[in-house]
Amino acid sequence: MAKNILICDDAAFMRMMIKDILTKNGYNVVGEAENGVKAVEAYSECNPDLVLMDITMPEMDGIGALKGIRAKDPNASIIMCSAMGQQAMVIEAIQSGAKDFIVKPFQAERVLEAVKKVIG
Repeated sequence: MAKNILICDDAAFMRMMIKDILTKNGYNVVGEAENGVKAVEAYSECNPDLVLMDITMPEMDGIGALKGIRAKDPNASIIMCSAMGQQAMVIEAIQSGAKDFIVKPFQAERVLEAVKKVIG
C-alpha cells in the first residue's frame, strides 16, 4: 500500500523534484504547501503518513510548522530539509521532534533512505 506524504517547501521546483522522486518509487503525494502556515493546515486536511518540510519558508518557518503539527498530532512523522550551513536549525528541528533531515540539493537515494527509515 502506498504511503501518503505531504511536501512543504516554498520553492515550487523543489516540491516538484521531491514529488517526482517519491511517486516514481511508489509513494503517494497527498498535498503540497508553500509555507509553514499552509503546511499546518494541509496536515489536518491530508492526514499524511509523513511530512517532508523545508526549514526556511515565509510566513512560518519549518520549525514553527513542525511544532504546530506536533502540537496537533504528537505522533506526526516529519523529515526536515535544509540547505548546507543550517546545522543549528537542524538540531532544533530534531529536538522538536523531527525524525530525520535531508540536506539540499536533494539526492534521490538519500530522500528514499530517510523516507523508508521513518515510514517504511
